[in-house]
Amino acid sequence: MIPVTKPYLPPAEEYNKYLEGIWKRQWLTNNGPLVNELELKIAEFLGMKNFLYLSNGTIALQIAIKALGLKGEVITTPFSYVATTSSLVWEGCKPVFVDIDPRTWNIDRKKIEEAITPNTSAILATHVFGNPCDVIKISEIANKHNLPVIYDGAHAFGVKFLGKSLFEYGDISTVSFHATKLFHTIEGGGVFSNNKDLFKKMGFMRNFGHDGPEVFREVGINGKNSEFHAAMGLANIKKVDEIIAKRKILSELYDLKLTDLGFEKQKISKETTFNYSYYPILLDNEEATLLCLSRLNKSQIFPRRYFYPSLTQIPYLESDSLPISENISKRVLCLPIYYELSVEEVDLICRIIKSFLTNA
Repeated sequence: MIPVTKPYLPPAEEYNKYLEGIWKRQWLTNNGPLVNELELKIAEFLGMKNFLYLSNGTIALQIAIKALGLKGEVITTPFSYVATTSSLVWEGCKPVFVDIDPRTWNIDRKKIEEAITPNTSAILATHVFGNPCDVIKISEIANKHNLPVIYDGAHAFGVKFLGKSLFEYGDISTVSFHATKLFHTIEGGGVFSNNKDLFKKMGFMRNFGHDGPEVFREVGINGKNSEFHAAMGLANIKKVDEIIAKRKILSELYDLKLTDLGFEKQKISKETTFNYSYYPILLDNEEATLLCLSRLNKSQIFPRRYFYPSLTQIPYLESDSLPISENISKRVLCLPIYYELSVEEVDLICRIIKSFLTNA
């Protein structure tokens, strides 16, 4: 079986060394030494100053929304995982969808300003598949209208834009370290912010608002993560550069073998140092997408329709139809890509796709 992704697992003996230390200390959670070490290692790896390690990427979004005190309308993208929108709804905000750019698949910055109303409290945009949003123009719009910006960077670990980490942009950036991500801690996530006051506030919020055992500074939540998850992160972060390099090789191999089929690809700017988190292709229409998916499934190959459906179509929200997001969501297919995927397996996937399209 070839799934869309597989988590990288470090050598068991390497992980077990961290576990031995946990057993000796008997400190399992509540911001233990491995959590603190991982926060420092991640910040160092990315060249950043401030990082808070959290229980998952959804809690990261919810804490970001709460820390900024967002209410009313938040401009966001309909082409993302459902957690982006659900976090807004969960925190009592109203998502206002803006259609996406047909080339980058990110929120179309040209359409943001016309969606701003007196009730708009922020912009929440996703770096789709790790592809940077137009962070410069979005910053200009946000500054003009005095709006904070949150970036959902669930897929963006290791991505650089204009030479610095993509997490440097926006008031708050969030990340996911779920097992499906190229760098994972089994479950996990986090927040970045260059605003010291905001960062400190989120630090209180992830631990019930505690500032010491008997003082509470903020309304808080249990957003902490455990020593066991941090141990996985410390073992895995040593391998990140190698993981990204392997994904690049596989991505370029897909490019080479599928180039004559003329698939539309996501446009990545030249200023971006990419991480190859996903390998998405666009087929001609939804029927072709479903048939291609079926053919691959019959050979025990399981790509995924990230992101389907367009979030304009989820039942608990009212939204106008947004044609670009809805069109792309019906046609996109993410092909398998992960560290252990072999050249031979990529070749097999491409041969099946070529055979299907040639005989369709």
